[in-house]
Amino acid sequence: MTPFAPGDRVHVAGLGTGIVQEARNGGRYLVKMKGRALVVEGSQLEPAESPRGSRVKPPSEDANAPGSARESSGSAQSLDLHGMTVIEAVDALDSFLNDALLDGTADVRVIHGRGAGALKAAVHRRLAELPAVRGFRLDAINPGVTIVCL
Repeated sequence: MTPFAPGDRVHVAGLGTGIVQEARNGGRYLVKMKGRALVVEGSQLEPAESPRGSRVKPPSEDANAPGSARESSGSAQSLDLHGMTVIEAVDALDSFLNDALLDGTADVRVIHGRGAGALKAAVHRRLAELPAVRGFRLDAINPGVTIVCL
């Protein structure tokens, strides 16, 4: 079995190609593919060639790289928290909001999903604590997204 590192492109039989986000215990890997994060056994992964033959930067090296949790859609920046624990999500939210403030962004979108509501509750608790946040509300079209005014 080939060990994989964050940023490696891998192929999962029957599912497609994705990017390794992190290595986990027991030979498992967190792989982001098709907008979702999956935990996959290392035995199910095969190395995949990058489009240019080089390794893709993991999110910690370039937070705005394609396949990272941060995406820019038009003028509004967004942060996708799917697949994160509450602690990871709050840390990512703090970093994301800091970057948005430094960039002078007025509004951002935080994608937490609908699920059981743990991520949404944690995001809303953290947003209420931050003095730089002027306000926040659920997106009227998608209740799995919170719109934040900075």
